[in-house]
Amino acid sequence: MGLGNYVDAIGDPLVQEAFIHAFVLVAFYSIIPVSLGLLATAALSRHRIRGLAGIRGVIFLPQVLAAVVIGVAWQWMYDPQGPFNTLLTAVGLDDLTRPWLGEAGLALPAVGIIGAWVTVGLCMVLFLAGVQQIPLERYEAARVDGAGPIAEFFAVTLPGLRNEIAVALLLTVVDALRAFDVVFVTTKGGPGTETVVPTLLIYKRAFVTGQVGSAAAIAAMLTAVVLLVAVGIRRLEETREP
Repeated sequence: MGLGNYVDAIGDPLVQEAFIHAFVLVAFYSIIPVSLGLLATAALSRHRIRGLAGIRGVIFLPQVLAAVVIGVAWQWMYDPQGPFNTLLTAVGLDDLTRPWLGEAGLALPAVGIIGAWVTVGLCMVLFLAGVQQIPLERYEAARVDGAGPIAEFFAVTLPGLRNEIAVALLLTVVDALRAFDVVFVTTKGGPGTETVVPTLLIYKRAFVTGQVGSAAAIAAMLTAVVLLVAVGIRRLEETREP
């Protein structure tokens, strides 16, 4: 009861494993999409593309789809008889076919790829909108000084997108820590405990096993982690402000 629930939760190996899985998902939901978004934005800042508004809409599409729909669609694609394995077989890579959501060591990255696909659109749209607010004179000055694509990115694009990067990190990290729908639909935490995450553990203990006190303690711990992450990102943004 009370404080004992927190002590038990902190010492519970399954709870510890769930939080580790959540932080692994941060790499897929946040770090990879933010990096890809920055790379795409860096390229587009040098070369204007016609029909960019339409491209944005397509890229952002996963954000407006229901998480359950996304989970069901990717579960079908990951199926042993699904498109991924069919494609591998078609190109002669039968040895690489796997039960992607049912094999230990692969299930969590497979779920993470789904998250990356969903959040990369958000990051790219944020960065593409932000880069348009950067005065063109800065790019022209950098090019006059002889800056190449890489130097231009670090000297102009990256500093100009500081606020957008902070927002993208905050949104995507929180998405990773509170991931539930996709995990529940695709793996339900399996195989074994390979994809158990805090939100799924909260659900199971509150509504399946009746361990309401434990579920509440885990929820409070997760809330504290989210708040710490939010404060940390905000502090990081402030330290970079001139």
